[in-house]
Amino acid sequence: MSVVEFSYQKEYDKNPELKVEDVMMIRIWLKEQPHLPHSFITDLDIILALHCCGFDIEMTKRVIDLNYTLRTLFTFYSYRQPDKSLETAYTWLVTPLITPTLKGYRAVYCHLLDSDTKKFVYSDVVRSFMMVMDLWQYEEGTWPGVVIVVNMANVTIGHVSGIDLNVAQQFFYFLQKAMFIRLKEFHFINAPGFVDKMLSMLKPFLTLEMLEMLKVHQVGSDSLDRYIPRAALPKEAGGLNKDCTTLRDEIWEKIKSNSHFFDEEAKKRVDESKRPGTPITISSIFPSMESSFKNLCID
Repeated sequence: MSVVEFSYQKEYDKNPELKVEDVMMIRIWLKEQPHLPHSFITDLDIILALHCCGFDIEMTKRVIDLNYTLRTLFTFYSYRQPDKSLETAYTWLVTPLITPTLKGYRAVYCHLLDSDTKKFVYSDVVRSFMMVMDLWQYEEGTWPGVVIVVNMANVTIGHVSGIDLNVAQQFFYFLQKAMFIRLKEFHFINAPGFVDKMLSMLKPFLTLEMLEMLKVHQVGSDSLDRYIPRAALPKEAGGLNKDCTTLRDEIWEKIKSNSHFFDEEAKKRVDESKRPGTPITISSIFPSMESSFKNLCID
């Protein structure tokens, strides 16, 4: 099922604050940035960036530069073709939920399907999450807010120990600083007893704003119902949606059918050799990355 780019013209109906002249202003600015891939950045990309920044022009410029810089540097934005290199991603379901949340936001649901820790590759999970999100935005455009739901029903301490901290740091930095979304809520449901250990491990990567967004729902709790209609969830989570395996197969068939989208997205990368001033590297973003991991461990 090949998807079509959401009409940027419809974005003006969705967002009264959006102005044609602001999009044109960003477009002119892009052409003045020799390191940015301005010829591949679409009007919808610009609108997504403006929207996530509350239509603040200067903030939008900074976030656009950071977004494409990080896409170039971070590992989960490479090897994004759905071939054998992503087989381990099939052990997870990552899918948008059709039904909006009670506040009118849109949710993406994540659920481990295969509890075999030998098949768990954290970098592939993050990579597949970003692929789903990018294609979803391409198809639907802006949303009032985004909610992430992670079902930990099949997660073990072995999976937590298998989290690549370098990738985790990159992922949460991108999510909080550069992604073209308005993140509103982050839920862990069916949380096991060791969830506090996992959050302690990830805490160095989380802003205060993100920490305030996090909601942990214990096994058997119905507290998520205050945020998301239960019926929106897959059957395995007590909802009326399709089962997780069917949803997983559907979203991956969609990704495979839209390989052209990922081919085009791969062109949206920065040329640091052309950046005015000092080139940006991983070490300049995370100057003390190695030392920050010395005391992080899971018992």
